Amino acid sequence: MKRIAIQGELGSFHDITACHCFESDQRQIICCSTFEEVFQNMKQDPTVIGIMAIENTIAGSLLHNYELLRESGMTVVGEYKTHISHCICALPGQSLDTLTEVHTHPVALAQCQHYLSRHPNLKMVEAEDTAGSAKEIAAKGLQGVAAICHADAAEMYGLEVLENHIEDNPHNYTRFLIMSDPRKADFLRALNEADKSSIVFSLPHEEGSLSQVLSILSFYKINLTKIQSLPIIGREWEYLFYVDVTYDDLTRYRQSIDAITPLTRDLIILGEYKAA
Repeated sequence: MKRIAIQGELGSFHDITACHCFESDQRQIICCSTFEEVFQNMKQDPTVIGIMAIENTIAGSLLHNYELLRESGMTVVGEYKTHISHCICALPGQSLDTLTEVHTHPVALAQCQHYLSRHPNLKMVEAEDTAGSAKEIAAKGLQGVAAICHADAAEMYGLEVLENHIEDNPHNYTRFLIMSDPRKADFLRALNEADKSSIVFSLPHEEGSLSQVLSILSFYKINLTKIQSLPIIGREWEYLFYVDVTYDDLTRYRQSIDAITPLTRDLIILGEYKAA
């Protein structure tokens, strides 16, 4: 049985992603209030797999999660891209005209602004989780209160879907990372099939230091798919660079890492895995 730690409740997009990634396995989902708690569970039990959102096509990168991954020492063993679709739901018998509040995660509120602007009677209330909002409405029997969540979560908690697919943009996807303790990583991935890598490094505060690294990656025909910089606290004007690359040739990828390592500081390979 796979034990999988997620942020959020059953029915959340993390849970939906876990079901897609491990649909043929028996699963025990460990619901966590925060991403920090996800990593705590992984550290307490090396067999626990973690799933964590890292970026969304509309909301952008989850910057804090980059830092949590780097500091945790865990390894990325895969990724999954989940389509994000929201519904508005409430206790059976409710209607949009009788609702006064809508509860959900702030990112979900931001992704449904056009829809909510057409219902000014609804007070928007931020919550920790989309599915958690649905669960709370059902558990407390909250009349006049709606949740925004996935339709599967509404069904799971016995709520009625009043309207589905209310997100502003249908091209809404979140990329999730599947993470493991490094000692267990090879049970979840095949390195000979890997074609993507996530790395992080800092650079000396010198002219052209980043362009040198990028030129070397280009020379080895390594495709850079994402670069995200974050300031290093306590070191003014110095940054950590989180980089995703894809490659067709494992040997040339390894050579490129060897070539850029002397030009960087504190280079860490966060994971080598099969691209989604």
